[in-house]
Amino acid sequence: MHSHPATAHHRYSAHRNLRPVNFICQAPQARSVSLVGDFNNWDPTAHPMQRMPDGAWLLKVELRHGHHRYAFLVDGVLTLDPRAQGITRNDQGERVSLIAVS
Repeated sequence: MHSHPATAHHRYSAHRNLRPVNFICQAPQARSVSLVGDFNNWDPTAHPMQRMPDGAWLLKVELRHGHHRYAFLVDGVLTLDPRAQGITRNDQGERVSLIAVS
């Protein structure tokens, strides 16, 4: 059975359709900050953030088109992003941030 050309194209473009997103967490007192979310299975070791001289923590991640749930893990504490586009809940029912990548 032949796959529909539009579907094949869509699958290809979705795979290629990564957009760099800058995440910034203001946590000057923190010892460690990492980015957790749907895109890394909420793994605290997957995306450690880099501390800037002004005390902000920064990380650029390439995310696929669509909606992603995420949060900052600040010294082990799940923390919302005040710059997020919205608030939702993760599978544990905790409040997390929402970003739409287009």
